[in-house]
Amino acid sequence: MEVGKFPAALLEKILAKVDITDPRVVVGPRVGEDTAVLQTGGSLLVAKSDPVTFATDRIGWYAVQVNANDVACTGGTPKWFLATLLVPERFTEDEAEAVFDQILEACRSLNVSLVGGHSEVTYGIDRPIIMGTMLGEVEQDRLILTGGAQDGDSIVLTKGIAIEGTALLARERPAALLEGGMTQREIDQAASLLSVPGISVLNDARIACASSQVHSMHDVTEGGLVTGLREVAKASGLGLAIEEGSVPILPECQEVCRVLGLDPMGLLASGALLITLPTPDVPNLLTSLDKEGINAFEIGTMMDAAEGLQMVELHGETPLPEFSRDELARYMSASE
Repeated sequence: MEVGKFPAALLEKILAKVDITDPRVVVGPRVGEDTAVLQTGGSLLVAKSDPVTFATDRIGWYAVQVNANDVACTGGTPKWFLATLLVPERFTEDEAEAVFDQILEACRSLNVSLVGGHSEVTYGIDRPIIMGTMLGEVEQDRLILTGGAQDGDSIVLTKGIAIEGTALLARERPAALLEGGMTQREIDQAASLLSVPGISVLNDARIACASSQVHSMHDVTEGGLVTGLREVAKASGLGLAIEEGSVPILPECQEVCRVLGLDPMGLLASGALLITLPTPDVPNLLTSLDKEGINAFEIGTMMDAAEGLQMVELHGETPLPEFSRDELARYMSASE
């Protein structure tokens, strides 16, 4: 198989075999849902696992952020983190300690406790890998799912695309960008997106839940904005239409994608939060986000499933593009 997520058809086939008999499982494995939700007492326990294999210079910090994002997208609060750290044989003890310090720094910044995990030197790998698991809590009447979007909802996107993919390409392939005509200053600016505006959507999600009647939230990750939209639609049993001209593409992303021949719409994009909500609530949401320095844009509408998945362009409607794998994974595979 190609590098990247399992193909959607294979994932559906695998998940169809899961038979959950425990009534305490509120949300189990589903296409489009990134967390499990369990009934443990008064509140619900939210669980998320995600590996990190890129951003090796900040991998510990990164692992905490991406796992916390999906807990926040349920309306929940990240609380406890477990990390399994695998490092190559060339790693030094100082390098291992530096990764651990990054994990602790990120946990402290989010008021999350590091509660366990595993670490080892692993044969056959050439870079550190972290498998993170974040646990959090959400009140039973405040749970939000990817599949909660409703027909007629407006679709709002925060910040812009593609923060994560742009920053990683700048960090992992600066020579290719220099060769393509970008300056070192431009590359450094693209790399800095990892911190500013950053890949966290915790504040975005908190503001959305506090200011609006949110029906669905989804962190835009592997496969980019288009894949995130497809996951919302699939999980909700709906169609959608987005206006291509309304999608905010960061200038650094435009330039990196131009040089490397990539499509921004399919590029890894953590840091941008998809929100669906009633159209009358949109102005208040945009104002509330703006007060906290977060840009947000209304980019489309959820529709009946029979209307399909559409992109509205200058000259009419076309089917929403589909990416079999993330543009970053495609580029990395081709360049190695």
